[in-house]
Amino acid sequence: MEGNKITFETIDQYIAHYSPEIQDILEKIRGVVKVAAPEATEKISYQMPTFVLHGNLVHFAAYKNHIGLYPAPSGIEAFKQQLSPYKGAKGSIRFPLDEPIPYELIGEIVKYRVAENIEKAANKKVKKKK
Repeated sequence: MEGNKITFETIDQYIAHYSPEIQDILEKIRGVVKVAAPEATEKISYQMPTFVLHGNLVHFAAYKNHIGLYPAPSGIEAFKQQLSPYKGAKGSIRFPLDEPIPYELIGEIVKYRVAENIEKAANKKVKKKK
């Protein structure tokens, strides 16, 4: 059965795989991430749309009943209060498809992750110079 598994090379391919309703949500999330992290690059990682800026920034994915967002544990922790209505785990959050997707909150989480990754990258440069 493993041989039948679909693999994606691009975010466009990933999004095209879904129904028009889900495509719309995924494109909106993609747009929110692009606005919040304009210098980030796109790729597929773990077979999910991923944005990278000095390392992985955020992954997102569509499932049967929800959209998963993976902003690393720090991204979840920093927005614990705002994310409290949603199910999730240490590094993930689930946005149910039968509720409005909190695009503004997703943008804030991505901005937080951008700042975090830039700071980590700057600290690595400082350590290398010593």
